[in-house]
Amino acid sequence: MITDLHVHTEFSCDSEADMEQYVKQAINKKMHTICFTEHVDFNRNDYGYNYYMPDRFFEKYNKIKEENNNFIRVYAGIEFGEPHLYADKLKQLLSYPYDYVIGSIHWIGNMFPCQKVREQYSAKEFYTLYWEEVLNAVKHGSFDSLGHIDFPKRYYGEIYYSEAKIKEIFKRLLDKNMVIEINTSSVRKGYSETMPEKELLEVYKDCGGAYVTVGSDAHEVKDIGADIDIAKELIKDFELQEVMYEHRKRIVAEENGK
Repeated sequence: MITDLHVHTEFSCDSEADMEQYVKQAINKKMHTICFTEHVDFNRNDYGYNYYMPDRFFEKYNKIKEENNNFIRVYAGIEFGEPHLYADKLKQLLSYPYDYVIGSIHWIGNMFPCQKVREQYSAKEFYTLYWEEVLNAVKHGSFDSLGHIDFPKRYYGEIYYSEAKIKEIFKRLLDKNMVIEINTSSVRKGYSETMPEKELLEVYKDCGGAYVTVGSDAHEVKDIGADIDIAKELIKDFELQEVMYEHRKRIVAEENGK
């Protein structure tokens, strides 16, 4: 059973992929569930600032969901950047009937881990700032799963953290009944590991983490469900439980076969 809970379409600023084509591809791959999680960004430095239009999204989503309801489970979600900084915006958006909300950190103030920033900040320096921002996000909550927790790895090619800080993040996350995502996009971008990798999953497990979501972070139709098998192996190795969300309620994935 393949579930992909992190998918971007034309309603995200960095994708031109068609929602209907995703569904057709997912059905061809005999997938169980997909969730469209469009970028929502309110950092003015982001080229996706104010790009997302929820009414337009739901107009198309509702039609496609109804047409394919007998073939695949289709969910509506968002990937909300820096949720602690834009709490009022997130609250307003949650008046729409989303199934699932990913909370992600892409920006630290006006800094994104692009080449210019990497030339100014070492991995250790950037990650130190990054983990503080992640901690602030999980303290605030209001989302379901923490997306690609070691996101800067995609750009720096390495990871730095103190175990004490990571444990604080995980404990705060679990206190709010949230989970982490295993994001497989780093694998197809040339890295050997998912986000997070085994070391962080081990810490998560030690902190009492039991549940994870899985997502390809696809921005092109061909990438739907990509490398989900790697995530499933990690879930098995660490004796975790894959979950999905419906109407913001956590559901154990294996209990919902179609």
